[in-house]
Parts: sequence; structure tokens; C-alpha cells
Amino acid sequence: MSFSERLIAWYRNNKRDLPWRNTNNAYLIWLSEIILQQTRVEQGLPYYLRFADAYPDVKSFANASEDQILKMWQGLGYYSRGRNMLKTAKVVQNEFNGVFPVAYADLITLTGIGEYTAAAISSFSSNEAKAVVDGNVYRVIARYFGVATPINSTSGKKEFQAIADNLLNRDNAGEHNQAMIEFGALQCKPKNPDCPVCPFQSSCYAYQHQKTNELPVKLKKLKIRERFFYFFIIHNKEEILIKRRDNNDIWAGLHDLPSIEFKERTGLEMVFSDPNFNQWFNDKSVIQKTSEEIKHVLTHQRLYARFVHIENFNLNAIEKNGWLKIKKDNLSDYGMPKLIFEYLKNFLN
Repeated sequence: MSFSERLIAWYRNNKRDLPWRNTNNAYLIWLSEIILQQTRVEQGLPYYLRFADAYPDVKSFANASEDQILKMWQGLGYYSRGRNMLKTAKVVQNEFNGVFPVAYADLITLTGIGEYTAAAISSFSSNEAKAVVDGNVYRVIARYFGVATPINSTSGKKEFQAIADNLLNRDNAGEHNQAMIEFGALQCKPKNPDCPVCPFQSSCYAYQHQKTNELPVKLKKLKIRERFFYFFIIHNKEEILIKRRDNNDIWAGLHDLPSIEFKERTGLEMVFSDPNFNQWFNDKSVIQKTSEEIKHVLTHQRLYARFVHIENFNLNAIEKNGWLKIKKDNLSDYGMPKLIFEYLKNFLN
């Protein structure tokens, strides 16, 4: 029995019943693949179901506004995924007559679709013989073959792709790829893999040489950046000020609050002496309260936030900074980072 045959046999007995596996609809497969980038299945599944229900085809997705997409995306992180999906949906609607492409060569041209995603969509939807290589596949290959080349190096990516291409069952590419991913997720897990009942135990390099915890090898991560924010909740009984973030930083295109960022943790006295603070507020401004520091963890950043509740402000600040004055009851209509949304939800309740 070949590697692929043994793998697919395991898959048929152990796979999870996930909705995107029960279709060859390239649009729905694309939806699932983008949502599951950097996201666990358990977290991504409810988002997939909501998106598939609200936007059952590429036309309905393409006709949505960016605010609608980002609002539904709220809490998933990596918001550029949502914006790129909207761009891609519009291109498919306009240039592919609303039919989501299934060929790798077409898919790879679309915004937000890289080599892995193009291979996944093409093989799952039309059985195109393209091998997928994601984190799960890297781990399975590294352990089984004893490959110590770092998976996030240029040479490593080429080496692992070549091995995956060689292993691929070209007559049953879609199921083979699904099986590789699922095997890495359920059996050959990052920690505590289920080696005692693994069908590849007798021929697995890592198991035979006690290298399971050492493979795969990965180059050291980038240094985590720490950032310190004061967010200002400027409001009256019915209204609150928010602003739309630009496209050059985290949360691009989402709405948050007027804020000042500092390079290090600092007290309120530094906030009061900041030029922006003095432009935005005047002698009639009243600080009602200041929250405790809240830590918010992103992949490559750690945010430390405090929320300052303020009444009265300089009216010129609204126009000068492009702030939006909205009804508090309408806050849920605006896509916001989870950190901001959760705090405001508790504040308003």
C-alpha cells in the first residue's frame, strides 16, 4: 500500500464532518480557506456558516459593502483577509462572469490567494493535481522523512513542496490533500502526536529516532512589538465619536476611537501634555474615569490599552481629524477591532 493509499484510508475513517468538505463549489471552498487562514477550525466554523448564509454566492458577496464584510469578520483578526475577499469577489463577478474559477492558473491571479490556497481550491473543487503545503503538511513531511531544513526558509519551502508533489495521488488529488491536512491536524499534532496508533509508525523517521519534538525546524520568529495606547471615549447621552483607521497599520479600514500612542507605558500626566490632547480638548472637557490597562495579543504585536472617558471636546477636532459622530445605538453597524468593540459593549451595557 502506497503512502497516499494508507493516508486516504486513515482519512476516511477519522475525518471530521465539515461543511466545506461536502461540496465542490469553488466559491464556498474559497470562503472556508480564507477564513481558516491563521484560524482554528473551531473558531472559523461559525464565521463560515454566517458568511455562507449571508452571502451564498459570489455575486451577493461582491455586492456587499466593506463595512458589512468587516463587521461580520469582527473577532477573526487579520482584517486584510476580509478586504481582499471583497476585491476578489468583485473581480470574479466582473471578469469571470460571476463563476468562481477552479483552475490553479486563474486562482493564483486573484487578490489574497497564494500558492497554498490556489492549490487547495483547485484540487478540492476540480481534482486538479496540485499538492497543498500548509503548517500541517510541513509537520507530517518533516517528521515522516526526517527533514530538518527550516520550514520557513526559502530552501525549505522548495524542498517540502517537491516532496509533497512527489507524494500526491494525482488521480485523487483533492482527497489526498484533504487527508494530508487532516492527518496533521488530528494525528500528527504539534504537541503530543498520537504516535502509538499512527499508521505510519513503523516507517516514520521522527518516531523511530525519537525526534518527534524536534521536527519540524523553524527559524526564530520576529521580535514581538509592544505598543501603548490611550483610547478616548468622547460621548454624551446619545452620541459617541469614532474614527476610521487608515490602511497603513493594524485594523486597517475598521473603526476605532480617537487615540494617542506612546512608545512606552506612561501615566496620564504625559497624555495631558501631548499636543494632540491639547488640540482635541479644552478647559470644559471633563475626564469621567480611566480604565485599567488592558492587554490585547496579536500575532506579532502586544497592545496595552487604557480607555479615557471624556465629556466635551473641541468641535474643530471632528472636522480636522475626520471623526464620526454617531448614535450609540448604531455602534453595531460599524466594523471594529475586538478590543474596542468588547470594551464599548460593556461600557454601553
